[in-house]
This record gives sequence, structure tokens and C-alpha cells, in this order.
Amino acid sequence: MSNSKTQANGTIKSKSRHVKSEAIKALEQLAFENLKVKFPSFPFPPKPKYNDTSTNQLTKSVIDYIRLSGGQAERVNSTGFMKDSRKTSTDILGRTRTIGSTKWIPGNGQTGTSDVHGVVNGKSIKIEIKCAATGDDLQSEGQIAYQKEIEAAKGVYLIVRTFSDFYEWFNNASL
Repeated sequence: MSNSKTQANGTIKSKSRHVKSEAIKALEQLAFENLKVKFPSFPFPPKPKYNDTSTNQLTKSVIDYIRLSGGQAERVNSTGFMKDSRKTSTDILGRTRTIGSTKWIPGNGQTGTSDVHGVVNGKSIKIEIKCAATGDDLQSEGQIAYQKEIEAAKGVYLIVRTFSDFYEWFNNASL
């Protein structure tokens, strides 16, 4: 099976294969060892799979690594929700009609709050996920203000773009 694809103009475009970093491999091994300890009577535990090719996968990798290393971490959802007060009815002729509206209800969290809140060795850390693979790398004004607030309070604020960067920081930080 070839990793190439013929384009409309007749040229062949080679598809690059994603290679996992050593940091991701270390996370997978740590998760695998945890499964073996958690379920000692299960003869063949499945090998956990991680990557950092999307914002969701990078966030999951960071949270799981903190938890597997003895810390506490949680994803924070600061978006609001859509309130739908529309009603649809059908008249006797079979015509449908929708009345009402939708309304955005903002979240009650602090504007600009980080994506992950955690505690490692008794120290609170705030992590903003900006996945390099998706090109999502700019902080909003609210996130910049939140970062300044955390740093002014002597807290730890970290912007994570790849799991390798986080892994290196986590294992070398004096927390």
C-alpha cells in the first residue's frame, strides 16, 4: 500500500506519515503501566494511544500525564450555552411554522480562563492549550489579562503548543 495520492493534474502528492514523539511514547508507556497496576488480573491490557495533532488530543495528553504523575488536573469549559425557546407546530394543512428564538447565555467563569487547571506538588498551575498542529497559537485579550493576573499572584501559567514541550517543562520544572 502506497502513501501517495494522484492529484487531478496528474502529479503524485506524497502523504507524510505522523511520527510520535518520544514524549508521547513515554506517556503511552506510563498509561500502560498504570493499567497493569490497576487491573492486575487482566492478562492483556490494551495499549493506550495518544497524540498531539489536535487541540482535544493535546489537552487529553496533558491532563492524563499530570494525573498519571500524581497530580490533579481538569479541563475547564468556560463557554456559555445556547438557550433555545423555539417551538415548531404543524397546522391542519401540514405546514410547519417555528416561533420563538435562541439566545446565547454566557458562561459564569472568568473571561480568559485557561483550558486546564491543575495542582502538581501542592502548586497550582494553569495551562492554556494552543495546538501547533492546528495553527491555533494566538491568545485572546482576555487570556493575556488572565495570564498577567496569575503571574502577578506568583502562580504558574503555561502555554502548551506540543506535548513534547509540556513533557520537557514538566520533568524539568522545580514544582
